[in-house]
Amino acid sequence: MGVLAHVFQIDPNTKKNWVPTSKHAVTVSYFYDSTRNVYRIISLDGSKAIINSTITPNMTFTKTSQKFGQWADSRANTVYGLGFSSEHHLSKVTELECVSSQANAVHTHKTELNQTIQELEETLKVKEEEIERLKQEIDNARELQEQRDSLTQKLQEVEIRNKDLEGQLSDLEQRLEKSQNEQEAFRNNLKTLLEILDGKIFELTELRDNLAKLLECS
Repeated sequence: MGVLAHVFQIDPNTKKNWVPTSKHAVTVSYFYDSTRNVYRIISLDGSKAIINSTITPNMTFTKTSQKFGQWADSRANTVYGLGFSSEHHLSKVTELECVSSQANAVHTHKTELNQTIQELEETLKVKEEEIERLKQEIDNARELQEQRDSLTQKLQEVEIRNKDLEGQLSDLEQRLEKSQNEQEAFRNNLKTLLEILDGKIFELTELRDNLAKLLECS
C-alpha cells in the first residue's frame, strides 16, 4: 500500500536544511519483508531506491505541518521527509506507520512468547528428566527393600533352624550323658560282680583245699 509524496533527506552537512531526492512526487510504500520479519518504507525514483528504511519499534513518524512529516532512520544515519499534496495523504501515512509499529510490536511480543515457550519447554524437559531419575531411584529403593525383606526372612528361617539344631544337640548331649552314666553304672556293677566272683572263687578254693586235706587224712 502506498501514497504519492515528494521525498526529502536532511542535509548531512547542516543537519537543518532539506534536500529533495526526487524531482517529482513518487510512490512511497509500506513493504513487509518476510525474509527478515520486518516492515520497510520503500520508494523508487525510476530504478533508484531513494528510500529503503527499516521500521523499528522506537521509530516515530512526526507530523511537522499539515502536509509534511518526517522520521529519523538511525541505520541509514539520516532523516527522511515526505511532502504531500493534501493533509489526507499525510494522515494516511501516519495510520500506516501506526499499524506497522503495532505489527512490529506484535512480532516482538510473539518472538518473546516463543522464547518464553522454548524456555518453558526446556524447563519442562529438565523436570521430566528429574522425575524419571526420581522414579528410577524409587524403583531402586523398592528393589533394595525387597532384597532386604528377603534377606530378613532368610535370616529368620536360619535362626529357627539353628534353634532346632541347638535343641537336637542338647537332646544328643543329654542322651550321651545318660549313656555315659549307664555305662559307668554297668562298669560299677560289673566290678562288684567280679569282686563277688573273686570272693566265691576264693571260698571255693579254700573248700577244695579243705576237702583235699580231709581226703589225705582218711
